[in-house]
Amino acid sequence: MSIHPTALVDPGARLGIGVVVGPYAVVESDTEIGDDCEIRSHAVVKRSTRLGRENVVHEGAVLGGEPQDLTFGGGVTPLVIGDRNVIREGVTIHRGSAHDSPTVVGSDCFLMAYCHVGHDDRLGDGVVVANNVLLAGHVEVADRAFLSGGVAVHQFCRVGRLAIAGGNSRINMDCLPFVNTTGIPARAVGINVVALRRAGVDADARGALKRAYRILLRSGLPLATALEEMARLSDPLVDEMITFIRGSKRGFHRAGRRAKDEAE
Repeated sequence: MSIHPTALVDPGARLGIGVVVGPYAVVESDTEIGDDCEIRSHAVVKRSTRLGRENVVHEGAVLGGEPQDLTFGGGVTPLVIGDRNVIREGVTIHRGSAHDSPTVVGSDCFLMAYCHVGHDDRLGDGVVVANNVLLAGHVEVADRAFLSGGVAVHQFCRVGRLAIAGGNSRINMDCLPFVNTTGIPARAVGINVVALRRAGVDADARGALKRAYRILLRSGLPLATALEEMARLSDPLVDEMITFIRGSKRGFHRAGRRAKDEAE
């Protein structure tokens, strides 16, 4: 370990092999920091925070702050962070509002400067959260989703796998997996082809998703009928989209006026 003389590390903190703690950083008691993590200058790791291996926490980030929840009654509640995440300057991640409801950040995520991850949120693996994004409490972001700069996500919303939310969008419903959702109010504007290609999704599967998108958002069919038509495509990614829709409690963002052109 390498702990700078000006850093404050509580004796009750558990630090792994190769951990680096920079100048004026604070690590409170009842924390775990895995092997080869780096906690840079002025970062704060508060109690009940667990970090896996090889995370880099940049200057001024605060991990494990108390939830901004009027119902929070105090006590020990957890924040669990996986491996190999990059957490940039000024990021705030709040711990859960109850002992059995942790805030969770997966592995290989990139959280850019000054974004906020609220209490009880759950981020999957490979998620990118750009600068100044605001995630309210109880938000779920699935694997490899991308939230562009300035996006604000309402509490209890979900963002599906390999979805993208465009810059400064206001998300107050669920964002469909594999779909580009953008604007104020937010609207679905086509399949997220770039992310699908990067993820190795082949042309046939991308084509099935485009057909599903048209059935769901451009055909004018009632939702139940559209889901039945989508199921007939017999594609695993389309089935994943159907499952996501059936699990939605807030509804999902539909297509806007420009969606027809952008979906082509």
